[in-house]
Amino acid sequence: MALCLVGGIAACEFPTEKQLAKPLGSSDGSGSSGGTTPGSAFSEADSAIAVLQSLPVKGRAPKTGYNRDQFGQRWSDNVSVESGHNGCDTRNDILRRDLTNVELKPGSRDCVVVSGLLHDPYTGKDIPFTRGQGTSEAVQIDHVVAMSNAWQTGAQQLTAEERTNFANDPLNLLAVDGPANQKKGDGDAATWLPPQKSYRCAYVARQIEVKARYRLWVTQPEKDAMLSILDTCDTDTS
Repeated sequence: MALCLVGGIAACEFPTEKQLAKPLGSSDGSGSSGGTTPGSAFSEADSAIAVLQSLPVKGRAPKTGYNRDQFGQRWSDNVSVESGHNGCDTRNDILRRDLTNVELKPGSRDCVVVSGLLHDPYTGKDIPFTRGQGTSEAVQIDHVVAMSNAWQTGAQQLTAEERTNFANDPLNLLAVDGPANQKKGDGDAATWLPPQKSYRCAYVARQIEVKARYRLWVTQPEKDAMLSILDTCDTDTS
């Protein structure tokens, strides 16, 4: 597909690793070096809709055979997606990308995030992050398209390498509020959307991008929910 979305929306709107976390329609006017600033609109809604219309529509496949291990080692650096083979695990890659005021652990080769501040795209809250037992879970890394959802919408047919890439692809990962992530679970757009309504266009567009990249399908209720959100997106973000 020749649309900007394929390969993708995020590549167009987020050309660098840090910028991948920024929602569609946002700008760099804050002067910050990272972090997620929720946008109020998605300027490429028509492109997102076009790509969504190209995705197959099917019912969910059985969850039989699903477990986390089907998607490879957790936070593996041995992947062929962005930030792969950079000497740092994926979780810390995403924390460094999405947090501001980042403090790194000495001697970790600028890898391990000790502390920082998240402007959460899902709730709009500012959430301090401090690594440690009882504190790390305040900020969690969400799979925008959940692995269980992916398993039931085509990932069973992917190779083991492709599933590991899916689980560690920065396009499919966001640092977010821990409780919001837990509430989402493995929900799709038909069952869960970010509480912060201004981020929903970017969120749904990102899910579409991920599903297109990994040849996944959507269910009819999921597609209907996505279209409902995209139809409300302001196409003029100037």
